[in-house]
Amino acid sequence: MRLVTAFDGCLGAALASRDRTWSLHGAPVSKAFRTADDDARNEVTMEEGQPTARELRVVLDGYSYLECPRWHDGRLWVSDFYTNKVVAADSRGGAEVVAEVPNQPSGLGFLPDGRALIVSMRDHRVLVRDAAGALSEHADLSGAVSGMLNDMVVDEQGRAYVGNFGFDLMGGEPLRHTTITRVDTDGTVTTAADDLGFPNGMVILPGGVLVVAETFAARLTAFDIGEDGELSNRRVWAQFGEPPGTEDVGEAVELLQVGPDGICADADGAIWVADALHQRVMRVAEGGEILDEIPAGTGVFACMLGGDDGRTLYLCAAPSFPEHERRPVREAQLLAVRVEVPHAGLP
Repeated sequence: MRLVTAFDGCLGAALASRDRTWSLHGAPVSKAFRTADDDARNEVTMEEGQPTARELRVVLDGYSYLECPRWHDGRLWVSDFYTNKVVAADSRGGAEVVAEVPNQPSGLGFLPDGRALIVSMRDHRVLVRDAAGALSEHADLSGAVSGMLNDMVVDEQGRAYVGNFGFDLMGGEPLRHTTITRVDTDGTVTTAADDLGFPNGMVILPGGVLVVAETFAARLTAFDIGEDGELSNRRVWAQFGEPPGTEDVGEAVELLQVGPDGICADADGAIWVADALHQRVMRVAEGGEILDEIPAGTGVFACMLGGDDGRTLYLCAAPSFPEHERRPVREAQLLAVRVEVPHAGLP
C-alpha cells in the first residue's frame, strides 16, 4: 500500500529533479574496504570554485534507509529505518545488529555509563539499551510532541534533546513548526525550545552550545545550554538563503537552496552538514561560509566523523527519501571519506 500522497507527487519529484542535477558531479565510489592509512592518501585539497575531489568507499550496503550515525567505542552505530534495526559496524567492515526497534529507530546517543539511548519514532518514546542488549522505556514523549520523533543528541550529563517532525511529512500535511524536547536522566520530559522549522540533526559544540539543523527553515540554529539543561540565547548559526515562506512541502523543497539534515562538528569549530536536497555534504563555518563540499552522486541524509583518529567522515546515503520508495528495497549505503580536521563535540 502506498502511504504517500502529496509528498509522493511534489517532494518526490523535486528530489528526483535535484538528484539528476547533482549526479553530474558525483564522486567515484569504491567498494573496496580500506584502512585509515590507505584513506590518508586521498586528496583533500579544494580547487577554487569546485567541490573537493575525493574517493568515497562503501562501508555497508544493502540497507533500507540509514540515519543518525554515531561513532562509539570503536564502532559506527547507525539506525536503519525500515528494517527497524540499529547496526554497529567495526573497522573491518563487520556489522552487528545491536537493537531491534519495532516502531522505527532514529536518533542515537549514549549515557555517561555507556548505555545507549535510542529514539523510537512512531510511538514517541526514547528507549534505553542495557549492557546485555535488552531495551526498556527511558521516556515517553507522547504528551509533548506533535509528530513522529526525529534525531537526538545526548549531553555529557546524560540529558537527551529530541526533535520531532511537527506534522505528517509522509502524508502530505502542511508544514508546521515544532519543538525540541529535553529528556532528563530520570526520564522527565520538558519542552526545551519551540518554533523550529523541522528540527533535524543536532550537535553540542565544546563549551556547551547546541546547534540544530532546521531543514525547512534553511538554517542552523544555536542555543547555549545552561547548567540545568535549559536552552537560551537563541541565534542563527548559519543561514542558507531565505526560508521558503510556504506551508506546502513541495513548494518549500523547490525554494530551498540547502536542505540541512544530519550534522556533525569538527575540532576547528566547523560543522559538516548533509544537504538532503543536493547529494552532498558541506563543511560550514559559523556565519554560513561554506569551507568545503563533497559531492556524493547519491542522496546524503546524515554524516558523522569517526574512525580511530576522528578523520573519517561517514555518510548515510540512499537514492531518495520517500518512505514508499525506500521501504521495499535495500539500496541504502554507509559511505566513508577521509578529511583533514578530526571530530569534536557531541555526538
